[in-house]
Amino acid sequence: MNRVEKRSQKRKEVVEAVVLRKEPVTVVARVFNIPARTVFGWLARYRQGGWQALTEQSRQGRPKKVTGDDLKWLYDAVTMGNPLNYKLPFCLWTASIIRTLLEKERGVTLSKSGVCRLLGHLGLSPQRPIYKSYQQDPDKVRAYLSETYPNAVAEAKKHRARLYFVDEAAFRNDAHRGTTWSKIGETPVVRDTGGRFGFKLISAVSARGDLHFDIVDGAMDADKFIVFLKKLRHDSGSPILVIADNARYHHSKKVTTFLDTQQGQIMMAFLPPYSPELNPDEQVWNHAKADAGKRPIQNKGEMEKVILNAMQAIKEKTELVKSFFRLPETLYAGNCF
Repeated sequence: MNRVEKRSQKRKEVVEAVVLRKEPVTVVARVFNIPARTVFGWLARYRQGGWQALTEQSRQGRPKKVTGDDLKWLYDAVTMGNPLNYKLPFCLWTASIIRTLLEKERGVTLSKSGVCRLLGHLGLSPQRPIYKSYQQDPDKVRAYLSETYPNAVAEAKKHRARLYFVDEAAFRNDAHRGTTWSKIGETPVVRDTGGRFGFKLISAVSARGDLHFDIVDGAMDADKFIVFLKKLRHDSGSPILVIADNARYHHSKKVTTFLDTQQGQIMMAFLPPYSPELNPDEQVWNHAKADAGKRPIQNKGEMEKVILNAMQAIKEKTELVKSFFRLPETLYAGNCF
């Protein structure tokens, strides 16, 4: 293989690493000992003319629609920030937002499908984001994972207790999720009718795939929470360790006094503040609300029926509940008893 062929082969290997194996551009540049800007330049050539454009003889041709500098700018924008950095009132990178920003900032006009292909060529893909509060304290999260949770599990094992993660949620008829049909080219506006109604539930999940849930009549408080704990203990047929968030009534004097009387039959530990992603039970509400959001609901009675059906469907899918403990943020609890 002569020098020209070697250079062409190297370009193809670099582009394959990013486009086919989805390896980060920065890593590929480091492995091949070339500047990241060079990688973006080769990616631009590939976008313009495919694999043939990477050969030594293919340097000439019509001007590229997207240059290597454009690709580098876009890659840095998407991987190192969010639309808020560009004074856009959104937190998520969507194809439409990227398309608009490319035209505004770089003078590059692409179709939506063209934007998606371009992002794929950069080794990027659409993913469901994890929402974390800006108020979350990383030190408290580390303390929970390294001390609070292991200590609570060790204590629960002494009592042969079963571990549950607990959470409460409210379903509202004016909580819009997903997309809605409308005329092409006209952004739909969802107007609130003012006739709001809602429905509240509390649930508990275990890594064994168990799901328990109950209706909450009115506002949740310490008394109702204690009632749920008693039911959960009864249904479990064994002592229980409950891990919950930091709702005020969870820490109330009434709940604390109640737990002191349980002699290890009902125990509690608490998640770090502003850390719902660490609670597997959050996934119950994600699934239930996604299901309910697809149904036409006219009144509170219909909402109750739809949501209870959705919850019952989740309860019957043991493997689905188990999967809530296999997410990157909940895997720490997947081996609990």
